[in-house]
Amino acid sequence: MATTGLPRQKCAVTVLGGPTTVIDIGGLRIVSDPTFDPPGPQGYLTKTIGPAVNEQSVDPVDLVLVSHDLHPDNLDASGRAFATSAPLLLTGPLAAARLGAPAVGLAPWTTHTVRRRDGEGDLTVLAVPAVHGPEDGERDADGNVNCEVTGFVLSGEGLPTLYVSGDNASIRAVAEVSRRVPDVSVALLHAGAARVPAKFEGRPLSMDSGRTASAAAILGADIVIPAHYDGWTHFSEGLAELELAFKEAGLSSLLHAPAHGSWVHLGS
Repeated sequence: MATTGLPRQKCAVTVLGGPTTVIDIGGLRIVSDPTFDPPGPQGYLTKTIGPAVNEQSVDPVDLVLVSHDLHPDNLDASGRAFATSAPLLLTGPLAAARLGAPAVGLAPWTTHTVRRRDGEGDLTVLAVPAVHGPEDGERDADGNVNCEVTGFVLSGEGLPTLYVSGDNASIRAVAEVSRRVPDVSVALLHAGAARVPAKFEGRPLSMDSGRTASAAAILGADIVIPAHYDGWTHFSEGLAELELAFKEAGLSSLLHAPAHGSWVHLGS
């Protein structure tokens, strides 16, 4: 695992492995779904690859986004310590109640603003729905499939509008985001077709490669950055399947998936 630091970028994204992503935008450093534990078993899941960069190399961070807190492939022990030591953590209401300070819970379609460090006003973080499994999956008492999951849309004056899907398997949810936020230009999509045999007859809990390409087309994004497609044994589709799906859809030019720890510059 690399230990060198990540110099701040003007406007760029890098995936570190699994779902964990660093977003430098508006002078802020944002980390989504931090997972910094080494490879090994995590309950009924198994991690196979550690992050490209460790948590010390990512710091200092201004904001952490946690799509959900109940599964170690999206928030492990080291990631939890990292997230709860950040100045601000945004997540869903149920997750925020469990995590405690500095977590702020956002219901779908509510926003939180963060003062940008580039002196150009605020970054707006909009919480958006996600479905962590099949649309027809059994829902819990809170109306969630599998568990509460929150996606996010980041926007601000002069910045690209960036959608972070979280562990969403629902094209319907993506279509709703596209209707309400028609100017998404960058999509960070959790893919991998995560499957757990005991859940929903093994059907995907995150988008498979075909649905990831469909989501890109629905959103009309100029840049698509996949995450959550390697590093865990329950991810059933990897980069090769993603590249093929985008090629077959005629969308290869949109897909940006460099080596983990390498930046995708967003041109703003």
